[in-house]
Amino acid sequence: MFERPRAGERAILVRIDFDSQDTDDSLTEFRELVTSAQADPVASLAGRRRSPDAKFFVGTGKAEEIRQLIEQHEAEVVLIDHALSPAQERNLERLLKCRVLDRTGLILDIFAQRARTHEGKLQVELAQLQHLSTRLVRGWTHLERQKGGIGLRGPGETQLETDRRLLGDRIKQIKKRLEKVRRQREQGRRSRRRAALSTVSLVGYTNAGKSTLFNQLTDADVYAADKLFATLDPTLRRVDLPDGRPFVLADTVGFIRNLPHDLVEAFRSTLQETRDADLLLHIVDAATADRDDTIYEVNRVLTDIDARGVPQLEVYNKIDLLPGFTPRIDRDAQGLPARVWLSAANGQGLDLLLAAMAERLYAEKVRYTVRLPAGSARLRARLYELGTVHTEHTAEDGCAVVNVEIDRHDWDALCKHDGIDAHIISDPDAPCLAAGGQAP
Repeated sequence: MFERPRAGERAILVRIDFDSQDTDDSLTEFRELVTSAQADPVASLAGRRRSPDAKFFVGTGKAEEIRQLIEQHEAEVVLIDHALSPAQERNLERLLKCRVLDRTGLILDIFAQRARTHEGKLQVELAQLQHLSTRLVRGWTHLERQKGGIGLRGPGETQLETDRRLLGDRIKQIKKRLEKVRRQREQGRRSRRRAALSTVSLVGYTNAGKSTLFNQLTDADVYAADKLFATLDPTLRRVDLPDGRPFVLADTVGFIRNLPHDLVEAFRSTLQETRDADLLLHIVDAATADRDDTIYEVNRVLTDIDARGVPQLEVYNKIDLLPGFTPRIDRDAQGLPARVWLSAANGQGLDLLLAAMAERLYAEKVRYTVRLPAGSARLRARLYELGTVHTEHTAEDGCAVVNVEIDRHDWDALCKHDGIDAHIISDPDAPCLAAGGQAP
């Protein structure tokens, strides 16, 4: 199931549009997906319908056109830029006498080629098995018309049940292994939180330039190429801001339109780095004509993985492809950096990006009065370690009353990870709290 052919396969590309929008950009992206899968697109077919055909998805007429293209170009596979039901795949293969693969299967195939780490391979295999489990009947259609006879009674059903059980066992086994990986990742995140290291995660549409920017910022040697899903396995590196304060930068898999749900589920342990980040660098290809659509798609996936609430800094990359463009920072109504224009390929604007990141991570100061009981020595030491304590005195009840001025990011991190509840208002006459804060 996971073996790849030694050479590219001759493919017919099919895309059907179900609204009035032009299909050129979507078909171009689909062609890039196909070449990323090392297939050889020899012909393409586009069309429009009001709704998918229940039997063939594309309709009887279009199916006949595809059959003629297969004969004309001696194609070996038909790739359809939509999600097909198992029955539609089976019906098309019977009619076309050729392998048929939908968008989900194509993306899973690309991921299978790109996975390098143990975790990445497990995640891809899990997504493939979950996708395959609904299509097992395809391999046993030759048994469907058997009516009985000695040695022929019921083997189809028995084989399907066996295959489903074996697939289910393998899926459970992979999920257990991924849970172990998830726990290991969580230990790493706890270590970073104890060290007060901020985490910045790169997100964006596939082929927006995330890995190129990652290499520029970290001097790493992460694989970067001008093709979809060049990066699959996540990479983390420590980076220093201009003022010397460190943070952890995470490079993650790119998003795409109609990202298969099985992939999102399988990669949840990897995407946890995105959900737990202190800041997201949303990398946008500034030179593409449909950049607004790609921004929307990325934000939609972030919503799916519960990461929409993480602060974002948009990074408009590839300005070297825009004539007369120079690096700059755009600010929001509060004066904070909202957008940075740069070129990761030649390094223009990287200094502006680092300055904007420092401002977003650490610039906003807040002041609080915190009442700590005698048993909060670790938390008190943490406040001093951050260099935030202005004054301290001991109350009559033994509580330490500490006045702090602290970065908003550090305060939020203390609230989130160290037990301080920013919503509990301390009162000079109130009993000691494990933690509490009040803006002066």
